[in-house]
Amino acid sequence: MKLPNGPRTPALVQVLQWALRPTNFLDDCAKRFGRTFTIKLPGSKATVFVSHPEALEQIFSAPVGAFNSSEASEIFQPIVGKHSLMVLDGRQHQRQRKLLMPPFHGDRLRVYAQLIGRLTEQMMDRWQPGDEISLKSSMRDISLEVMLQAVFGITEGENLEILRHKFVEMEEMATSPIFAIHLFVRKLQKDLGTWSPWGKFVRLRKEVDRIVYAEIAERQRNPEPGRTDILTLMMAARDEEGQLMTDAELRDEMMTLLLTGQDTIAVGLTWALYWIHRLPRVQQRLVEELSTLSDRADMTAITQLPYLSAVCQETLRYYPVIMASLPRLVKTPFKVLGYEFPVGTQIFPDIYSAHQNEEIYPEPKEFRPERFLERQYSSFEYCPFGGGNRRCVGFAFAPFQMKLVLAAVLSRYQLALADPRPIQPVRHGPGLAPSRDVKLRVVAPVAPIEQQRV
Repeated sequence: MKLPNGPRTPALVQVLQWALRPTNFLDDCAKRFGRTFTIKLPGSKATVFVSHPEALEQIFSAPVGAFNSSEASEIFQPIVGKHSLMVLDGRQHQRQRKLLMPPFHGDRLRVYAQLIGRLTEQMMDRWQPGDEISLKSSMRDISLEVMLQAVFGITEGENLEILRHKFVEMEEMATSPIFAIHLFVRKLQKDLGTWSPWGKFVRLRKEVDRIVYAEIAERQRNPEPGRTDILTLMMAARDEEGQLMTDAELRDEMMTLLLTGQDTIAVGLTWALYWIHRLPRVQQRLVEELSTLSDRADMTAITQLPYLSAVCQETLRYYPVIMASLPRLVKTPFKVLGYEFPVGTQIFPDIYSAHQNEEIYPEPKEFRPERFLERQYSSFEYCPFGGGNRRCVGFAFAPFQMKLVLAAVLSRYQLALADPRPIQPVRHGPGLAPSRDVKLRVVAPVAPIEQQRV
């Protein structure tokens, strides 16, 4: 059976478009070919992008064995390692997922809430009226600090300083469009010395590995049962057979959480603050909602605020921090919307295009949080973290942190965009980031709640 239609340009041209101008490429393909289309990628038999909700439902709920996700996700292995949840499949994937999920949900989130609040306040202590704040560096720093302390549990010392510096360097490299091309075109993955992109990445990875393995070894020599960081919890977790995770597994999952979690949250926060301060109606309504809080330290009340939640949801809809979910490689013939995908077909659940579907989101190019107050969307219509058994384990932690940081910032300072010109999205790793640094000017401190009510 014939595959869905798609662009006929050469594979190299398409991979460059997907790597360098992804929104233009996806918008054009969706307009010309609909919600399911085939593109050409080097080394792939056939690659199909799918954003129709019915098709996404079939893919996300497909039975075990329908797809091989590990082979399709091998391109990420140089970054996260061969034991990462991102590149595992089958029983290994199920085992790692069960071991990783508990720290990111329920009571554990409330433990991290105090850390997020404290670090955000420390960041804002340096701000003064008249200052111009770089959201790129500020949101990256706060997100990285939360991840280093919540995930690694490192609060001080030389390793913290080195990891902080090296992870920023690695994140900037791994999320660049040029590096994306290196991942898709494996012939470029050659270590030609420190002057070459891949050679620089390999050396940086070795430096980070040295620190990560040293930290794991130190925890094993001197265990502290009372610690609540994710590394400690993972080191104590046992699978159904009573086995602990190996050092290599711990290293790869740490790299996955830090490199994917830290960056996506930072970019999401940057977009949210941009839209809030670009649209007065959004800013006013959000500030009014925050003023209803009787206790700004009540983290549970903050995360349950409906309009704040809607702002975060609309932010992750508009420019997703992950444009496409992890690919699925078809293992047995798979039928979707009248198409039958043969064995070897690579399927990308297209999150960006799903969130731009005018039938589901009227006027999708308008930032309108109210749409999430007016109706509920299924997990096949709104899926910023993917779906099915490949959904990101941080799907609850990311919006949780976004809400707490946004509430803290907006409750403490009046801010304004230093440059009101519109900002376009550009590729940033797996997602979309602003094309230039967003800067906010600190106007004045926000009056305490008691004074606001006088």
